[in-house]
Amino acid sequence: MKLLRRLLVVCSFVLVCSSMAGAQTAPVTPPAAAPLDLKFDFRASTAKPGYTRVAPTAVYTDDAGYGYEPGAQVTTGDNGNTTTSEKPFLFSVKVPEGDYNITVTFGDSAVATTTTFKAESGRLMLERVEVPAGQVVERTFTTNVRTPKLPKLPMNATGREEVTLDQFDGSSMRDWDNKLNIEIVSPHAALRTMEITSAPTAITVFVAGDSTVTDRDGGGDVSWGQMLSRFFKPGVAVSNHGQSGETMKSFANALRLDKILSQMKKGDYLFMQFAHNDSKIAWPQTYVEAETTYKAYLKVYIAETRLRGATPVLVTAMDRGVKGTGAPTHGHGGYPEAMREVAREEHVPLIDLYNMSIAFYEAAGADAPKILADGTHSTAYGGYEFAKCIVMGIKQNKLDLANYIVDDFKDFDPSHPDSLAALNLAPLFSSGGGRRGVPPGATPTGAPGTNPPASTNPGPGPL
Repeated sequence: MKLLRRLLVVCSFVLVCSSMAGAQTAPVTPPAAAPLDLKFDFRASTAKPGYTRVAPTAVYTDDAGYGYEPGAQVTTGDNGNTTTSEKPFLFSVKVPEGDYNITVTFGDSAVATTTTFKAESGRLMLERVEVPAGQVVERTFTTNVRTPKLPKLPMNATGREEVTLDQFDGSSMRDWDNKLNIEIVSPHAALRTMEITSAPTAITVFVAGDSTVTDRDGGGDVSWGQMLSRFFKPGVAVSNHGQSGETMKSFANALRLDKILSQMKKGDYLFMQFAHNDSKIAWPQTYVEAETTYKAYLKVYIAETRLRGATPVLVTAMDRGVKGTGAPTHGHGGYPEAMREVAREEHVPLIDLYNMSIAFYEAAGADAPKILADGTHSTAYGGYEFAKCIVMGIKQNKLDLANYIVDDFKDFDPSHPDSLAALNLAPLFSSGGGRRGVPPGATPTGAPGTNPPASTNPGPGPL
């Protein structure tokens, strides 16, 4: 039996290496894009020198390279000194992929404002910045922009030059377009200027995982991956590559890992959370067995990350909760322990979100049923608290990344969570389903959000 297990592990490594041929090449430093410095003035008067004036009627076009996304209901405010709206709106700018610093100025001369900024497909960047009447503030945040394109392959080299996107990428398409998308959420927006500059030296935190990690344009479910940016100072960009249905095997086969590696540089990080789908033996093309192939894939991801001078971080998947009560199911079988074993064997930082989530579910009391939207995927409340668990894990592992944690973060104990009412995050995220955007005609298989008993294999739904 032991010999058979060793053979399985060896075979799994061979399979991994063959399926990741593009990723196994020697690391190449990503080509540096030309420096970019774009400045936009949202006031009604003549634009400041060096700035482009943005009229309320400026709908985005590729030719213009900037503008509001359809549905924006904006107008001039504060005697022509701001662009304002009572409803969330998106402003987009055509830029090459890379990391960017976004500096915004906002505030109204007569009205106090509270403003939230999000980027791309719902990444929380600045949360409820309060500005008293008569004041103008300036804030900067850093985010990542990407496309599905991969570097052009040398002649006769095997492989593909684009990430394989599927029907589930429709709910996070703003992560994959050729635009930087900024969403402004405020009951009385007071946007004045925006400057977008290249940030080639920023630390990029890449995130790999399934739908419990992915960005969402809608508010039906909100992951820790899209909340994480809120807890970093400028100089750190989160590039969230998680997507529904993914396992460690399918993530590599779709070239999602290759995309990450093509952009990775020394000093970056790769946070990996997989288990929800890896365990689905009913999915033969993507199933990854805990004690053999799962551990083998983890070790390949780790080796590829280290080869580029970046830091791998393992994150055990949060437990599922019983729908209706939020009680932990104590599921995932041997996957959390398999990841812990790899962390010990490879001396990799580990954030045990699985155990943290159980402590959170048990301590949340009346709020426990509101942590998960469907027994698997987190609500905005759950995603925010899970993100705080991740940040606490960064501190506990004494990663250099901890130097970039925002000053207002207080040490977080999941057995003493914030209350749902105190955070009141629902208004910051739309009420539309988190899985909207599936291309017409693409019918997902199975039932999203299935919540089987902990003792059985999870159902066929895309997670």
